Amino acid sequence: MLNGFKDFILRGNVISMAIGLAVGAAFTAVVTGFSTAFITPLIGLATGSVGDFSSAQFSVEGAIFPYGKFLAAAIAFLITAAVLYFGVVVPMSKVQNRFSKVDEKVDIKAAVRDCPRCYTEIPAIASRCAHCTSEIEPDREALALAGLPAQR
Repeated sequence: MLNGFKDFILRGNVISMAIGLAVGAAFTAVVTGFSTAFITPLIGLATGSVGDFSSAQFSVEGAIFPYGKFLAAAIAFLITAAVLYFGVVVPMSKVQNRFSKVDEKVDIKAAVRDCPRCYTEIPAIASRCAHCTSEIEPDREALALAGLPAQR
């Protein structure tokens, strides 16, 4: 039982995930610190409040609502999401597009249609039904997709 747990823990993907979580937590702390130290006071100055608005609150019948903390957390989240999107997602998608296969083979039998005579399912590029043997016009779009010449 413990050997299975040891194998699970020592697998490469579990360790990579743990490292990713630790780096993500550290990154979140840095972004939150940046947001608290610079962005939140700038927004407070722009909106007319004095400096940091993270301590802003209002009360209703003695219940205190610290909405400034929520705004600071929302700003930190938006900054984190923007940095991750523009710093990780967009570059990785460009790398994947660059290395993806351009000449992927097309399955010419994947597109199907019904035979107009016997109503059985046949490939869209077929010029004769395999079931009733009647001659039919192949689908031009399927022929173009498969890279086959148009038939007359």
